[in-house]
Amino acid sequence: MKQKGIESYQGKRIWVIGASSGIGEACAKSLLKAGARVALSSRRAERLDALAHSAPNSNSLVLPLDITHVEQLDSAYGKIVESWGGMDLLLFVSGVYTPLRADEFDFNVAYKTIDANLLGPMRAVSIVLPEMIKNHSGHIAIVGSVAGYSGLPKALAYGPSKAGIINFCETLYYDLLPQGVSVHMISPGFVATEATAQNDFEMPALITADEAATEILDGIQKGKFDIHFPKQFSGFLKFLRILPYPLYFWIVRRFVKI
Repeated sequence: MKQKGIESYQGKRIWVIGASSGIGEACAKSLLKAGARVALSSRRAERLDALAHSAPNSNSLVLPLDITHVEQLDSAYGKIVESWGGMDLLLFVSGVYTPLRADEFDFNVAYKTIDANLLGPMRAVSIVLPEMIKNHSGHIAIVGSVAGYSGLPKALAYGPSKAGIINFCETLYYDLLPQGVSVHMISPGFVATEATAQNDFEMPALITADEAATEILDGIQKGKFDIHFPKQFSGFLKFLRILPYPLYFWIVRRFVKI
C-alpha cells in the first residue's frame, strides 16, 4: 500500500504553521502562487499580513498564534473549518533553534526547544487528526531536521527535539496509512534562514529557503514519506547512522570542525 500524494495544489486548503519567515514563508508563497487556499500562522502577525497582501488574488487566512498554546491552535483550526469547511494539508514548519553544548547546558533553553519543536507539532496534529481520520483523507507534513538522525555538535536540545519528530512521524505513518491519511516527514540539511544565521561555522551544502520549499512541495505531491535534502548531505548523514559508534564519533570529530 502506498500513501497518496497531491496531484495539484490548486484550490487545496492548506494550513502553514511557521509561515512568517524562512522555509515556511517560502512554502506559503509557492502555494499561494499555485492557487492554494493558505492559512498563515506564526507569532508575527505583521509578517503574515505582509505575506497575505504580497500575493495578488490570494485566498489566504491570517491566523497569528503561539504553538505552545493549544487553545490558540484550536481556535485557528476552528476558523479554517468555518471558512473552508475543512483542510487538506497541515504543513508544520515552525520551530526554534539555539546552539547548545554540554559546557553551556541550560535547561530552560532545552525545555523551550522541546516545547516548540516536538510538543508544538503534536498539539497541532492532535487537533486536525480526528477529522482527517473520519474522512479517510488529508496530509500531515512536519519539518524536522537531519540533526535528528544522530547526535551532532551544538545540538544538545535541538537534536533530541528533531529525533522525536522522526519517531513521531514514523509512528503516525504506520497508524495512518490504513486510514487514508498521508504523512510526510521532512528532514532538511542546512538552509539559509534566520535560525541558521546564528551558526558561527561553515555549513556544508547550504541551500536557500526557496530551494527547500521546492523539495518539500514536490515531495508531498509525489506522496513521499521521507523527504530529505540536499541528498548529498542528508544521504551522508543517513549513512553515518548505521555505523558503529566508535567509527561514527571518529568521523564526526574529524569532519565537523565545531
